[in-house]
Amino acid sequence: MIDKKLHGDVVELTLDNPPVNALGVEVRRALMAAVVSADADPDIKAIVIRGVGKMFSAGADISEFGKPPVSPWLPDVVARIETCSKPVIVAIHGTALGGGLEVALGAHHRIATPDAKLGLPEVKIGLLPGAGGTQRLPRLTGVEAALNIIVSGDPVSAEKALELGLIDKIVSEDDLLEEALVLARTTPPVRRVSELKACADPDVFAKFAERNAGIIGRLDAPGACIEAVKAATELSLADGQTRETELLAKLVAGTQSTALRHAFFAERAAAKINDLPADTKPRAIRRVGVLGAGTMGGGISMNFLSAGIPVTIVETKQDALDRGVSLMRRNYEASATKGRITSAQVEGAMSLLTPTLDFEALGTCDLVIEAVYENMDLKKQIFARLDGIAKPGAILASNTSYLDIDEIAAVTSRPGEVVGMHFFSPANVMKLLEVVRGAKTDPAVLQTAMTVGRKVGKVPVVSGVCYGFIGNRMLEPRQAQADMLLLEGALPHQIDKVHTDLGMPMGPYQMWDLAGVDIGWHRDPNRTDTIKDALCAQGRWGQKTQKGYYDYDEKRRRTPSAITEETINAYRAKANKTPREISDEEITVRTLYTMVNEAALILEEGIAQRASDIDVVWLYGYGWPRHRGGPMFWADTLGLDAIVSGLERYADAMGPGFKFSELLRQKARANETFV
Repeated sequence: MIDKKLHGDVVELTLDNPPVNALGVEVRRALMAAVVSADADPDIKAIVIRGVGKMFSAGADISEFGKPPVSPWLPDVVARIETCSKPVIVAIHGTALGGGLEVALGAHHRIATPDAKLGLPEVKIGLLPGAGGTQRLPRLTGVEAALNIIVSGDPVSAEKALELGLIDKIVSEDDLLEEALVLARTTPPVRRVSELKACADPDVFAKFAERNAGIIGRLDAPGACIEAVKAATELSLADGQTRETELLAKLVAGTQSTALRHAFFAERAAAKINDLPADTKPRAIRRVGVLGAGTMGGGISMNFLSAGIPVTIVETKQDALDRGVSLMRRNYEASATKGRITSAQVEGAMSLLTPTLDFEALGTCDLVIEAVYENMDLKKQIFARLDGIAKPGAILASNTSYLDIDEIAAVTSRPGEVVGMHFFSPANVMKLLEVVRGAKTDPAVLQTAMTVGRKVGKVPVVSGVCYGFIGNRMLEPRQAQADMLLLEGALPHQIDKVHTDLGMPMGPYQMWDLAGVDIGWHRDPNRTDTIKDALCAQGRWGQKTQKGYYDYDEKRRRTPSAITEETINAYRAKANKTPREISDEEITVRTLYTMVNEAALILEEGIAQRASDIDVVWLYGYGWPRHRGGPMFWADTLGLDAIVSGLERYADAMGPGFKFSELLRQKARANETFV
């Protein structure tokens, strides 16, 4: 756990707890003992602490989350490092995050490699740094810099850390240990961060909160972080840490942190595939083929190009191919303009792209992803053709968001090589990847899709075959009930507000306006069977036409539409519906509780592997607020008995198409939870 090595009169203490040098109890115990021993040894003049492997330390041991703390506590270890009578130098490579950075803050001097990242990300799981980070960082970097680091949770580069005074020097990785030893042997004075002052204008905290209201939102942790940093300007380190501990305890006990920690673990659980043979290994993916250079095909291609994987992209017409390639370049250049990537990275990614009209060029690819529009006959034609030209062992994937993977696979002579890879739009931005496991999908093919998904920065989740898979299937009852509620007396903005009040980025009708109300429209203006048809017939196609369910100005700011309300009233009359007052509670039950019920049906049918996978789908694909943990976690917090009783209360209004989940009822009766 802690390796000790003498370099003359300097002792090197190395954190050795792979893979991330987590600061579990055994590491803390060993580090505390090693520091105490070195401090007491008259032959030792200084201490160097560093990490092995790819990083210094990623912080706390996540396996200890939710368990009673075990002594020695990290704050005590950090305090003992700081009170050491001999200089303590921390040498950072890779990352120093959370408790790892707090250990470094307890040291008297810090050096780092050029690629090092330093941060306190606890806010992202609804917590605050609990080992003195909120007290020492503002004393070292100044209050505003500390607020930015702690409240955002985002790490800073070594260059930025040097600018802020967080580290003393940047050195090459090859010279890291030697430079630390040189610094130790020059016997620099012991400089304790706790003895520095954190000064700030009292107004800085309110102004910071106002400037960052967008990221703080409804979250508890950012406000607690601000309060803790404020304590550093008003109290001694000891009293400030007491305040930090009090604030942390309140967050730990709160629902938001529990939800955020659930999301953290759910993402990791989603990577595990049930019933996969232990010896299953992913296949090598050296070149990817993408069929279709439209918005989805281009976005999918960018994921692989950015990860250094060559892509052959195929279109049927030159102008469509040119548009697709041009859009990819513009997207990359926009990122470069914003400083997210360099111009060299833009050119490096584009150099890996081979655009062509030659379908046969896909024959050299290890993975081919079909990204054409949602038409089963077209997709079957494509897969039959791919079957004839793809090399043996090549994986054939469809980006379909609704259609039956087994039906697509059946037109090939290799159904075991066929898998769904449902990217979400915009595909180069959205993190979710639904990996759809067909009845005959080979285990190695499934493993490869999951592995390559993670390699290109996605969060992959396994789904079985059904209409809409996990996420889009859950949208179906929500939209059906929302449309019924419009006829019964609700308006789009009232329904949407229930969802945005929950923390969703948009409601059902805002989503239609963004995506395009005309998606799926039959294009016949004389056929207006639904409110949506009638809006489309009037050219109200959403934000792209500045009118849909809402009206939009030139900056895409929305306002409720009188024309939409007139259209809804006409359809109420046509359906012989007398509008009634609809409560937010009814909207919640009929649009959100129904999603939970549909998710329970998905679990009953074995479409999702576990309830937490459903949460991951909605967190990463549909903007479910992380502080609510996902729809299944949210349902658990409300109580499944409350979900069932609400659905039973409105069962008659929801119509004959509503099917109750027996699993949901069973769990409610047994007072169980989903996650």
